[in-house]
Amino acid sequence: MSTAPPPTGPNPSGGPPVPVYQVPGPGDQKRRIDYLIVYGHSNLFYWWPVWLVSFILAGVTYSEGNQMAVVPPGTEVVHGVVLPGETQPRDALAAPPGAKLVSGADEGRKTVPGMTVTRNNSLGVIFVATLLVAALASTILLRGLVSLVALVVLIALVVTFALLGWWDPILRYIGGLDIRMNAAGYLAVGIPLFLVWCLVVFVYDRAHYIVFDQGQIRYVQEVGDSEVAIQSDGAIVEKKRNDVFRHWLLGFGTGDLVVRVGGPNGPTIELENVLAINRKLPLIQRLVKEKSITVEEGMASG
Repeated sequence: MSTAPPPTGPNPSGGPPVPVYQVPGPGDQKRRIDYLIVYGHSNLFYWWPVWLVSFILAGVTYSEGNQMAVVPPGTEVVHGVVLPGETQPRDALAAPPGAKLVSGADEGRKTVPGMTVTRNNSLGVIFVATLLVAALASTILLRGLVSLVALVVLIALVVTFALLGWWDPILRYIGGLDIRMNAAGYLAVGIPLFLVWCLVVFVYDRAHYIVFDQGQIRYVQEVGDSEVAIQSDGAIVEKKRNDVFRHWLLGFGTGDLVVRVGGPNGPTIELENVLAINRKLPLIQRLVKEKSITVEEGMASG
C-alpha cells in the first residue's frame, strides 16, 4: 500500500493548501478478477437466422391472409358463377367430373379448407436461401479473403435477382418450381429450432469451457468429459484466423481460441466459437502473465 501523502491544492479561504482526493466517477469503477471463464459454442449457434427468418416470414404470411385450397387434379377456375340466392357473380373452383373439392371429415364445412400462404414466391426463395447459408456457414470453414468474396457474391446475387424480379421466371424455367410454405409451416420450423437453439446455447454449451485461474488452466474440451487442470506457466493464448462469413456476419465477433501450454511440444487446447473473443483475448493474456488483473466493471462478463 502506498504511504505517499495525497496531492494538495489551493485553499479558497487563503489558508494553507488542502489535500485533494480523487473520487472515481460512476464510469471509472474497476474490479479485481482472479480468474476468467471462457465458454465455447457449438455450430448450432450460427443457425439463429433460420428461426428468426421463419418468424418474420410467418408474420408476413399471416398479415397477407391469402388462402390456398387443396384440390384434386384437373380443377379449374370458373369465372362469373352466380350462386343461388345471389346476384353478384363470383369466381369459383370447379372440380373435374366425379371428383370432390372436399372429402371425408371436411364435407361438413361451408368452404374449401385452405392454408394461409403468400402470393409472393420470393418468400420461399428467402427461406431456402437462409437455410442453405446457415447450413454452409456452420459446416464449411472459409477463412480470410475467400470467405469475404463468397459472402459478397452470394448477397449480391440474391439481392439483385430479388430487385429485378427474376426469381419467378428462373424458377418457372427450372421445371416450373413454385417455392411456397404456409404460415404454419414456417412456425413448425422456427419454434422447435428456437427452443433447441436456446437450450444448446444457454445450457448445453455451458459445459464446454476454459477457466484461466491463478497459475493454472482448467478446461473441458468435450461436453461430458471431466475437468483437466494444467499449469499456465509459459502458456501462449491466441486466436485463429477469422472466417468473415461465420464469425462476423453470423457470430457478431465470435472466434476460435487456441491455448498452447509447455512449449511447442506441449498440449494444445482449442475452444471454438467464443463470443466477443477480441474483447476477452487481451484480458486472458494479461491474466496468464499477471495471475490477477484489474479491469473496468463489465469487461470480463459474458
